[in-house]
Amino acid sequence: MTDSDFRPAAPLTSSFLTSADRLQRCPVDDVPEVCFVGRSNAGKSSTLNRLTGSRSLARVSKTPGRTQLINFFTVVDGGRLVDLPGYGYANAPKARRHAWGRAIDDYLNRRANLVGIVLVMDARRPLQPFDAHMIDWAGSRGLPMLALLNKADKLKRGARAQTLRDVQRQLGENCHPMLFSAQTGLGAADAADLVRSWLSTAQP
Repeated sequence: MTDSDFRPAAPLTSSFLTSADRLQRCPVDDVPEVCFVGRSNAGKSSTLNRLTGSRSLARVSKTPGRTQLINFFTVVDGGRLVDLPGYGYANAPKARRHAWGRAIDDYLNRRANLVGIVLVMDARRPLQPFDAHMIDWAGSRGLPMLALLNKADKLKRGARAQTLRDVQRQLGENCHPMLFSAQTGLGAADAADLVRSWLSTAQP
């Protein structure tokens, strides 16, 4: 890592707006939104907290599957960040997990104001089947995607570089991979800048 990896980030200062368990209960789609997706326990909530400069905006838990609703956060500079339920195992009944999946699908396919996607992956286990599916889906929709290789601090320098190269080879033009660590702040400045540019470009 170099000093530039940890340049001070201008946080996406945000506040909680509302939660919804289905598309019909989401707020009016009149401002641009960037959503965060990822497998359970990839560090999605911690990533949101790091990018917004808050320790508690999104609830963090060591128990996978704690994000069970679509959570909306209003960005002070304009637009919204949207935290979608994590994909994968969760300590919940099958019917409830099915409802989460339907809510995610409805949001992704029918939300007209969605301008970008942040995919949070564990850098030690990137490009799992769900990750690949999301990358393909974003490409088919022409939506830009930021693929954050979270927990990169747990890899040695050489392994980090190799992981980034491996992921880059498998991504399309609209997908931007980036080494990231919600714990240390690695990559946070560049990630926040990119998300901010998506939101601001879509502003009327």
